[in-house]
Amino acid sequence: MVGPQARTEAVAVARAAVSISERRACGLLMLVRGTCRYEAVTRQANGELRQKVRELAMARRRFGYRRLHALLRREGMAVNHKRVYRIYVEEKLWVRKRNRKRRLAVERAPMLVPEGVNQVWSVDFVSDALATGRRFRTLNIADDFSRESPAIEVDTSLGGVRVARVLDRLKIERGLPLQIRSDNGPEFISKAVEQWAYDNGVEWHFIEPGKPIENAYIESFNARFRDECLNENWFTSLPDARQKIEEWRKDYNQRRPHSALGYRTSEEFAQASAAQSHGKDGDITALENAPRFPLSHCSGDGCAKLSNPPKLSL
Repeated sequence: MVGPQARTEAVAVARAAVSISERRACGLLMLVRGTCRYEAVTRQANGELRQKVRELAMARRRFGYRRLHALLRREGMAVNHKRVYRIYVEEKLWVRKRNRKRRLAVERAPMLVPEGVNQVWSVDFVSDALATGRRFRTLNIADDFSRESPAIEVDTSLGGVRVARVLDRLKIERGLPLQIRSDNGPEFISKAVEQWAYDNGVEWHFIEPGKPIENAYIESFNARFRDECLNENWFTSLPDARQKIEEWRKDYNQRRPHSALGYRTSEEFAQASAAQSHGKDGDITALENAPRFPLSHCSGDGCAKLSNPPKLSL
């Protein structure tokens, strides 16, 4: 839309080029003759007010025009807020909004080096598109020790509640880790995930903002996932994407050799680690996995040993 000032200038150009009357030119350009003849009155006080508004805006850069108007009123200047706003816009003194990312106020702790399966998991999101152009996201979960991927959740929207639901499913299937490492994404700092971690006794470790190297295990997994799965497949629909990604996850865990694991698969490395741990602490593992109640009847020295079983800190 063309404003009144531009139409007024067009009337003057038309009259000079075609030599028509003002009435005729205003009729062709649909401009009221009173508007065409209007001359803006410049107040002498505008210069002083403009300078004052500029000085206050430079001194208090995060103040908007309403706060600047309040400061002017405090200094005894009787000025309308609309007038201050007009000068504020003309001088381009807009306050740039800072979209800060909401983060949890948690104490930063050093990274925990995993020494066994289900000690530390890493989680992150990856985005891709279907053949139709519709975007979808994947929630990638990896075990930092064995490089296994317990789950890859695929959907168009994955919020904090969905993250907690996936972790509850993994809790039933294979148990939970001692610690989960992630970035400061809005899904991970949500109340749903925070409540889930508290209820299940899992420590949730957030990396430093802007330092993805602190979550290097999941970043490496994401690179393999995109290079070997997302870039190599054509997803026609969301169910098709879920099926192909799940097939790739199983292949990644069961058949893909990892150079960091001595070119063994993730499952082979996890089984070997479990067997080695069982060999070192066989007696303790047997006691921890043995049924507590009811105790079987025995005679002789065996009963004396079972009557006062050792207390284990779980």
